[in-house]
Amino acid sequence: MENNTVWRKSSYSGDQGGNCVEVAELQEAAVAIRDSKNTTGPTLTFEPAVFSAFLSGLTSADWS
Repeated sequence: MENNTVWRKSSYSGDQGGNCVEVAELQEAAVAIRDSKNTTGPTLTFEPAVFSAFLSGLTSADWS
């Protein structure tokens, strides 16, 4: 991961800590996500189309 990567917190993450996700757009035409509590830990990297499908799956899932 490049040192100049700009991470942003998910709009669904609150300010009280807990389960937060950060997202970054990479120069290699990829999208990365990580746990905001472990910024030096592992990341998941997706091609943009795959990330879009991932988000669509999350938003259409029945979480009840």
